[in-house]
Amino acid sequence: MPTPLEEATRLAAALGGPKIFIKRDDETGLALGGNKARKLEYLMGEARALGADVVLTTGGPQSNHARMTVAIARRLGMDTVLILTGTDPGERLGNLLLDEVMGAEIRFAGTEDMDIIDRMLEEAASQLRQAGRRPYIVPLGGSTPLGALGYVQAALELAEQARGQSLRIDRIAIATGSGGTQAGLVLGCRLAGLQASIEGISVSRSRDQAAQRVANIANGAAALMGVPIRFGPDEIVVHDGYVGPGYGVATREGLEAIRLTARTEGIILDPVYTGKAMAGLGDLVRRGSYRPGETVVFIHTGGGPGLLARPDLFRPA
Repeated sequence: MPTPLEEATRLAAALGGPKIFIKRDDETGLALGGNKARKLEYLMGEARALGADVVLTTGGPQSNHARMTVAIARRLGMDTVLILTGTDPGERLGNLLLDEVMGAEIRFAGTEDMDIIDRMLEEAASQLRQAGRRPYIVPLGGSTPLGALGYVQAALELAEQARGQSLRIDRIAIATGSGGTQAGLVLGCRLAGLQASIEGISVSRSRDQAAQRVANIANGAAALMGVPIRFGPDEIVVHDGYVGPGYGVATREGLEAIRLTARTEGIILDPVYTGKAMAGLGDLVRRGSYRPGETVVFIHTGGGPGLLARPDLFRPA
């Protein structure tokens, strides 16, 4: 830290819109990087303070969060149990391969139902306690008020970089999934006095669901910090027209955005999060929502290893 803030001049020219800068949180480090490093700094700090020796978490088979949780646990000398959604795909590719390489205990829940998976995490933690271990559960995506503090810090970092470059930021575009990253940015920008619209591009939930979740997490983070700031869901900007058939399902527009960003800037996006977010940004530019005189910062939240698990998406016709 701080991660670079780079102007994407060729991408902006290709889209024909505003100035575009990319905040390179794909370069946070920690087993190939991504936004989860900032959240895990706080969550694993709590785990260590509580004396944990094993952490448990969940996500999809290609979860960036799971991969980075395993990495930081190993760095701190802890074991990891992953209870991943769905069934075992068999082949180990992308993030799942890295989980295996780092020695995580990998289980598959056989379901996508998060209520069931949360119970499975609690049961696994209880069994570990009975065996004399000290478990700590990291919630899905690290998206809790405590985890969101990582992106409060990121917003303060971004504000300092903007001042250093004499840059006025009008919009901040971010892939919104479990909501913690956008929540931290919303609170952090308010604290930093950064007058930018923080716009989530949903990869899973409806606008109303995502906005409520982001507001709740931001309010919880503000309470942890002891600051008298609260947000209503009507203050949270979320665009939900770019999800496609569902979470984790690649879209044609997302794949086009991955190619465009790679071929103009040499920057790699992924089909689950950043590809869809960039597709949303491009569409908003083309429809005139982002005007030529504005400056947009795209938060690159990582995910490159997940792209390597899907070579089928890029086979020649």
